[in-house]
Amino acid sequence: MTTTSRKTALLLLDLQNEMVDPEGKIGGGGLAKVCAERNVVANAARALGAARERGLPVAHVRLGFRPDYADALSVAPRIEKLKQNKAAIAGTWGTEFPEPLTPKEGELLVTKQCVNPFFNTGLMNWLFANGVGHVVLGGVVTNLVVEMTTRAADDAGFAVTVLEDCCAAPNPDWHRFSVENIIPMFGSVSSVDAFVAGRG
Repeated sequence: MTTTSRKTALLLLDLQNEMVDPEGKIGGGGLAKVCAERNVVANAARALGAARERGLPVAHVRLGFRPDYADALSVAPRIEKLKQNKAAIAGTWGTEFPEPLTPKEGELLVTKQCVNPFFNTGLMNWLFANGVGHVVLGGVVTNLVVEMTTRAADDAGFAVTVLEDCCAAPNPDWHRFSVENIIPMFGSVSSVDAFVAGRG
């Protein structure tokens, strides 16, 4: 079955204030600057508008923890850094979205506590319940949540398309390596223009 014959959903991954705004505790470390240079928010907003016009299912995924981080299962060093900075605490500005990407009523909002958006969330069940067979992805960081989602979605039998110009990493080499070498093994790489034109 080709991607054109499968029901498509748009998943926007971690495009929240903490990541994409220069005032964000993660974005301020350089990610927001790269996002601005790549027009990630504006590009994602174009993709979101196209999905809404076509009546496609849309899910907004964000990273968000309890204030005490008791729900953070990972013991990786990056999580300790989040704790030290009190970053991505649910209910704060950092876990909300920039205005162009504000979820609308009827769109799924998923809060996760790890890289994989399918772990301990209802996202996978929501996709199956909506008859989705093809997921289109955009988000940050490319080599973390975007790559992880691509791998996990492929494992679950979904066709995957990554909108390269809706993604960014703080190190451009990480982004480039992921979209050129890793993601193509599990899905396809496309652009917002192609998605808007109905080709992705």
